[in-house]
Amino acid sequence: MGDWYRREIMDPGKQPLLFLLLGFLGAFLFIRFSVRMIRAEVSWWPKNVTPGGLHIHHVVFGVVFMVIGGLGLASPIGGERPWAEIEAAVFGIGTALVLDEFALILHLRDVYWSEEGRLSVDSVVLGAAVCGLLLLGAAPFGVTDASVDGAPVSGWTYASVVVVNSAFALVALSKGKAFTGLLGVLVPLVAVIGALRLARPGSPWARARYPEGGHKAQRAQRREEREGWRRRLRVKVYDAIAGKPSQP
Repeated sequence: MGDWYRREIMDPGKQPLLFLLLGFLGAFLFIRFSVRMIRAEVSWWPKNVTPGGLHIHHVVFGVVFMVIGGLGLASPIGGERPWAEIEAAVFGIGTALVLDEFALILHLRDVYWSEEGRLSVDSVVLGAAVCGLLLLGAAPFGVTDASVDGAPVSGWTYASVVVVNSAFALVALSKGKAFTGLLGVLVPLVAVIGALRLARPGSPWARARYPEGGHKAQRAQRREEREGWRRRLRVKVYDAIAGKPSQP
């Protein structure tokens, strides 16, 4: 196990990224546990931070952690052990706190326990997935796949790879497949699959290219109904981890 860790994590320089992911996941699980305890009004658990009646959301602490971690990583000691791992973990903690209130930032109001607040959990899941893929060696837009037998290739080849893979990712996003499109930035095959499949009803692609009542619109609607179990499963998992949203 020690040999594997050194070969796969330490030697390629992935240990700071691993600490970032661990800090990210640990901070998200802790803060969700904390807010659920506060929501349940558990008497012995610390309450919200409200100096002078001002509710300071944890996104504020997240920004501070991200600034500290980012500056530390960019500093002269940012590439040295153990500072690289420490600063990466601090940055991961801050990122989790910020993304956990991503919906608040987007809507500029407190939607934490509403259905709109589910977007925060989506962003955390996506952030963890992207970090995990980077840890496994994925590269944005698959540019490493442009090499031939390890030999360097021209900048035009890299540019072509980026343009083509970006186009597939954008098509997938326009078809209403947010996770597929964004993950496709790191795994081009995922973006290709998302771009080739039917668009989700109501997506920009469907509104522009699927006439109402047309064959493709009906197929897209039927598939959306068939795959409803996936969304229900996701909701149950989110409820277990992040808590149920308040009823309107």
